[in-house]
Amino acid sequence: MTPGDDQSPGYGDTGHTRTRLPDPDPYGGAPRRTPRRSSSRGLVTVVGVVVLLIAAIAFANRDNDKTADDSTAGPTRPSTAATAPTGTKPVTTTTSNIPTGYAHTEQGAQSAAANYAVALGSAEMFTRATRDAIVQTVITPSRVPSSKAAFDKAYTPAFSKSLGLKDDGTAPTGYTFVSRTTPIGTKVTESTSDTATVEVWCSGLLGLTGEKSTNPVTNSWFTITMRLEWASGDWKIVTHSQKDGPAPLPGDDKAADSQEISKAVNEYGGFSYAR
Repeated sequence: MTPGDDQSPGYGDTGHTRTRLPDPDPYGGAPRRTPRRSSSRGLVTVVGVVVLLIAAIAFANRDNDKTADDSTAGPTRPSTAATAPTGTKPVTTTTSNIPTGYAHTEQGAQSAAANYAVALGSAEMFTRATRDAIVQTVITPSRVPSSKAAFDKAYTPAFSKSLGLKDDGTAPTGYTFVSRTTPIGTKVTESTSDTATVEVWCSGLLGLTGEKSTNPVTNSWFTITMRLEWASGDWKIVTHSQKDGPAPLPGDDKAADSQEISKAVNEYGGFSYAR
């Protein structure tokens, strides 16, 4: 969850394997009678097996020849599905460590929304200087001043203390603050040539690691809706809101301890997302 969304005017609501058992003995436990086979019948069986093997080898060779011929025609593009990555590659430029410079298309708007969700859900939103840089990058220019003011009202010292942080939004010595948003998928619900409304389905981590932490890292699921506009040569956020879910059923995974979470957060970097 991106803290402050609900408090900011204009930005809130801002295996089981089945085993087939053998049938009961139809002979009632009596010894089965083995039929007498003649030598000629055995010979026919052997010849039949040999013929089948020869046919199988010939068929396999034919398939291999066909595969070799097809390889010269170039790779076949796989079909896409709703849950598969599609579209262009991620952008190569960044501003304040946030990917920028998106295509002026619906796919570009989805890529922007996914990466902006990551930025707005990051630990950097909890400190003033880095938060201002994020807002300056992802919000449309005309809304930057009001957005900064709204976020300042949300990210207060009291809010930081409630998460176990210091007044300035940083983690105490010996602790690691975790705030990460991971987009699962995006979709456009409305669009024109210069505007787009994009929903981003996300999973998030939030909490403080450390031996005496009273705010362990927990996982949540939510959907962020962003209204974007094309401004200053890129997609920018006009408004955004958030709602809970859809959340899948929790699995049977064993929860990691505080040290493992802290190590993972420090070792595993995030991604740039593209649709």
